[in-house]
Formats: sequence, structure tokens, C-alpha cells
Amino acid sequence: MELRTHNCGELTEQNVGQKVKLCGWLSSTRDLGAVIFFVLRDFYGYTQVVAADEETKALVRDIPRESTISVEGKVILRSSPNPDMPTGMIEIEPEKIEVLGKCYEQLPFEVATSTSSREDTRLKYRFLDLRNPEVKDKIVFRAKVVSWLRRKMTDMGFLEITTPILTSSSPEGARDFIVPSRLHPGKFYALPQAPQQYKQLLMASGFDKYFQIAPCFRDEDARADRSPGEFYQLDTEMCFATQEDVFTVMEEVLSGVFTEFSPKGYSVDKGPFRRIKYRDAIRDYGSDKPDLRNPLIIKDVTDILEEKAPFFEKGKTIKAVAVNGANVGRKFIDALTEKVKLNGASSMYWFKLDEKGELQGGITKFAVDCKDALVERLDLKAGAFVALIAEEKDAWKQAGYLRTELGVGLDLLEKNAFRFCWIVDFPMYELDDEGNIGFSHNPFSMPQGGLNALNTMNPLDILAYQYDSVVNGVELSSGAVRNHEPAIMEKAFEIAGYGIDVIEKKFSALYNAFKFGAPPHAGIAPGVDRMVMLLAAEQSIREIIVFPMDRNARDILMNAPSTVTEQQLRDVHIKLDVKEDEIEK
Repeated sequence: MELRTHNCGELTEQNVGQKVKLCGWLSSTRDLGAVIFFVLRDFYGYTQVVAADEETKALVRDIPRESTISVEGKVILRSSPNPDMPTGMIEIEPEKIEVLGKCYEQLPFEVATSTSSREDTRLKYRFLDLRNPEVKDKIVFRAKVVSWLRRKMTDMGFLEITTPILTSSSPEGARDFIVPSRLHPGKFYALPQAPQQYKQLLMASGFDKYFQIAPCFRDEDARADRSPGEFYQLDTEMCFATQEDVFTVMEEVLSGVFTEFSPKGYSVDKGPFRRIKYRDAIRDYGSDKPDLRNPLIIKDVTDILEEKAPFFEKGKTIKAVAVNGANVGRKFIDALTEKVKLNGASSMYWFKLDEKGELQGGITKFAVDCKDALVERLDLKAGAFVALIAEEKDAWKQAGYLRTELGVGLDLLEKNAFRFCWIVDFPMYELDDEGNIGFSHNPFSMPQGGLNALNTMNPLDILAYQYDSVVNGVELSSGAVRNHEPAIMEKAFEIAGYGIDVIEKKFSALYNAFKFGAPPHAGIAPGVDRMVMLLAAEQSIREIIVFPMDRNARDILMNAPSTVTEQQLRDVHIKLDVKEDEIEK
């Protein structure tokens, strides 16, 4: 390249005596008076430069840190080598230093320690934050994972096809991001929550195996493992495929990418992954996203304890989580009780089984008469601790939270492992808060039993060919065998309260395509962001996104969302019903 002969991460002893030209950022300066050592940093690494003559030292002293500079000079051996640095055996004796881009402003944080700064400051100056090699390396890591996934899918015979970003709004799922139309007054596009209909249309068009690294847009609140606004998924679909076909492909892809990019020494499940029915997952783990590194199992003890104490009244479901061989102190128990209450439970109850096999502490006086039944049901050993919750509704959720807190708090989780499972046999329908029947997962899924099940069974008893892949308690992907028959689609939507008019209006392309010989097809879409977050051992998904939004769905760097001009609003036929003082400044 014309501006540089080498990058800042490649010079070694083999280059001693050569004249080179480097470009980069002035990372740090160490002024010893007689000499000045300064470090040049670029995308590839660091190289030390030593300035000894007065003119060069004076020039270096006037250059603000984080300015971009060009250094031309000779490679020499360092008098004090740094074996931990790739270029630590050499340094540059400069003949010419040129400032390419001066840093005029005071730095809002030290680049080398930017991750210790406030998140809003990091996001506002994300271009500086990304200069930190620790931050930059996560983005590079993400790029390598995505590149591996692309190669793997292509090698497995999948064709990468990009689908439209401007599409129609859907009545199902999360809130849409809508885009007003200039050419069609009063009408709106929507950004796709997923390429769901398009990939199914590709199957109806005769494409056999499709994939893309698909951008998806959902107006959802942020979480540690969910970015607000947009995210990316490895979107896939297969023609003439069953649920097992999808599992076979995804087990090879997921075990492969986690094996390739896991930290050294990690154990990764190979296929076939464990299959767990949805209702069994709720019963045993209190979650449809079970962390299989946690050995604890939830047990129902309602029949044993419901009449033993005033707080175990009829109508409440009593769930127990037993821990054998754990030394659980009162301080831990009290803290856990408060956590459970803050999570929404009425309280937590407990007892222990001492070394002599007798009940101790907590609710012992209420449970002593049924000790043998509890020991058998919970498989208790001497020294066991048992935590219980009793709730009128959603006891399984509170028990799942309790299981997780016990597993983490008592350090029971398996170390250095990625444990996968499939959650299968999801209910096709569920009741909403108003008692109405609605889709529980994906409206385009094939019900188990087909049209006959829809016509003859209680909707709440119908299962669907829907499945989630879960790793270490994180939902990595959702998928389904698709409903490809018009009659089944009509009946499935009718049960959920949608008439044919809704299908024809909202899903007309898919509905019509199914009338022209649609093939059976199935697919899945693992989340790329979550995948990278897990592999990079990050607690926040924002750390592996190059320009993330904050927790309030704001792009602080680009000042989005922002106001627009009256003319822009008129162009798309919109008049705001928002008072001036209601608009964030």
C-alpha cells in the first residue's frame, strides 16, 4: 500500500535493518527526557517507536494521543524486549513522522480502559470504544463466526438468498416497526420481524434449501440477551423436510460452530441433542429454556403437604427443589427467600434432613408427619436441603426461578460446558389474559394430527410440530414444520379467532401459494447475536454488536430516534398528535 509497507502487528526480528512505513493511532507515550518511547496502534496490533533526537522529540510531544500518524524509519532490535508482545523484539527508529489526522478534542475516556466507562458514554463515542483492542476483538470474533456459518450452510447445500426489508405488517408476534408510504397515502410498510413468509414462499417456488444471515426488526424492550429494535438470525428453511431432518442439520451446525469457537477446554454436546417435551420441561425445570448444567429437578409435593400447614391451603400448587450434599447456611436461605419474594412469589419455605435422617429447621413441625413420603418423593439423602414454594397460579415459574437461584448460588452448574437440548411438542394454542384462545408459538406451524386434530380435539390439547433449541438456559432458536395446506391454515386461524378475510388480507401471498401444490417444508432460525454472546462469554448482548442501541432503544451515537421536518411528514401524509413538551429533547 502507498501509505504503509507493513501493519503494526507483523514486524519481527526478521525485519531488522529494513526501512518501513507504518500508519496508526498514537496509543501511548513514555517521555524519559533523553528518549521518548511511543506506541503506534492499528487494527492489527502495536509497534513501539523510539525518538532520540531533539527535533523528533519535540514533534512527538506536540502530538495529542489518538491522533493518526505516519512513521517512516528503520527496524532495530529493542534493548528491552517484550516477549508478550508479537512485535516486542523490535522497535522503529524514525526518520520521518507525519500527522495524518490530529485529535483535537479531549478524550472522554482512556481507550485502553474504555470498558470501565459508563455505557452511555461508550455508546456516544463508540468509534473510540471500538479502538480498544478488547472491544474490537469481539466484533472480529463475531465476523469469524458469521463467516463460518455461511461456509457451513453453503457446504451443506443451502443457497443464500436475501429477502425484502420492506414488507407488510403481521397481526402476530411482537410490535412491528412501521414505515409510512409516500406513494400510497394512509398505507404503511413494516420491517420484517423475520423472513417467515418469504422463506416459505421460496419453498413453494421450488427452492430446496435456503438460508441467510437475516436482519429482523421487533419493537421489543431490551434484555441482557436481547437487543432492542434489530437482531440477526441464521434463517433457514428446507423443502420436503421433517422435524428430524431439521434437527439433523442444526445439530451438525450448532455443535460445529460451538466446537470451533468455544474457549479452550470446553465440552460441547454433539448430536443427537436431548429431546424434552414442553410439558416435561415445565414440570421438571420450571422453564421451557432449561439449563442442563444445573442438576436440580423440581418435584410436585402438593398431595403430600397441602393440608399440613395454613400456608399450604387447597388450591395452591406446592413445588419443591431438593439439594443433596450442600451445606446451606441461614444467611443464604434468608437472602434466597427475599429474592424469591422480589420475583413475585408469596414466600419460600424450607427444611433440612440432618445426618441422622431427621427433619430440621424451617417448616419441620408441619412436615414431620410426612417425612417418609418427602424423602421418597425427593430422593433425599442425609444433609439435604429442600426449598419450597406454594402458589395459586404459575407455581412452575417460581419453582424454575428457585431452581436457577439454587444452582447458581450453590455453585452447582457444570463448568466449561455447552449443553444443548430440543424442546418439542409445544401446545398449538394457549389462553391469553382475557381467556381467549390464541397461538402459543408460531401461527404457521403444522398441528400434530393435521386437520383431524383441529376438527376433533380441544384446542388446548393440540400439540404442534414446533421446537426450540436451547443451550445453557438460553433459547437459541425457534422453528417448526410448516402448515402448507390451505384447509389446515383456515381452520388453525379460525380457532385463534381469525377469519379467512384476515388470512387473505395479511397472508394473501402465502395462502395463494399453498393452493398451487405447496411442498411439506420446515425450518429454524438460530439467533446469531445470542450465539456470539455465549461463545464470547459476554453477559450483555450489546458487547458483541458493533453499533448497539442502549437499554431504551436509542442509538446515542447517531441520535436516533429523532424528529423530522414538517415537510418530511407531509411527504408521507402524516400529522403528529404529539405536544411539543412531550417530545424528548
